[in-house]
Amino acid sequence: MDIAPPLPDPTPTSLAHDRNRLRYAAIGAGALLAGIWIAWLGAWLLGWPPGELGVHPRRVDGLAGVLAAPFAHASFAHLMSNTLPLGVLACLTLYCYPRAARIAVPMIWLLSGIGVWLFARDANHVGASGITHGLMFFLFVIGLLRRDRLAVATSLVVFFLYGGMLVSVLPGEERISFEYHLAGAVAGVLGAVLLRRRDPLPPRKRYSWEDEPEFEPAVDEEFELPRAQDVPVLWRRTEAEEERGRVIELRPRDAHADRSRPTLH
Repeated sequence: MDIAPPLPDPTPTSLAHDRNRLRYAAIGAGALLAGIWIAWLGAWLLGWPPGELGVHPRRVDGLAGVLAAPFAHASFAHLMSNTLPLGVLACLTLYCYPRAARIAVPMIWLLSGIGVWLFARDANHVGASGITHGLMFFLFVIGLLRRDRLAVATSLVVFFLYGGMLVSVLPGEERISFEYHLAGAVAGVLGAVLLRRRDPLPPRKRYSWEDEPEFEPAVDEEFELPRAQDVPVLWRRTEAEEERGRVIELRPRDAHADRSRPTLH
């Protein structure tokens, strides 16, 4: 199923496309959250410790946590702290970049787990915070790279809501896996760089003045000078004048002439 890109004008067609995209994003984000909650409830009801599903760095039996760690949480409070950010960021990713999200979400999931398995401390790393950080960095960086209206607006909203994740990639509390945060952030940035052109850019809105023809000033015939060939001939020289020409004699001024007469200068 392909999702049509957003259109710039609020027409019935664009509104129908937006409803389809929003429905697709809500269903996808809801399915992801439902899977995490069902897995946590199942482990809690069966009495499984969350450590069995976590990532154990550089241990063969810890590789299963690359896939299973986002479903495991240390406590109910840990699960609740990841639920809302993961739902919001997953919904925004699926709505804004439906084609890129099909690759970005699995890539962030796997690369964040692999990064923890390779470079993290020797501990048990659980939780979906790696995916959450990856989606946040993905949305923020891809908005800076694409620079269309939807991408920039989403990037600003994400930074306003979850800008604190920029600090959580650094070492802080001992019981918090900053390695998972950092690996997810790196995976999100990598996904944004690689997948920034996978979704088509929305068409640019055209304004009415851009479609108007170029202004041509009206010609006022009353003040327009006639062409040379249209001017009537008022005087023609005779044949004798054309042969001889006409000589105008200029007489020198008489020193004793009457100076009261006007002269031309």
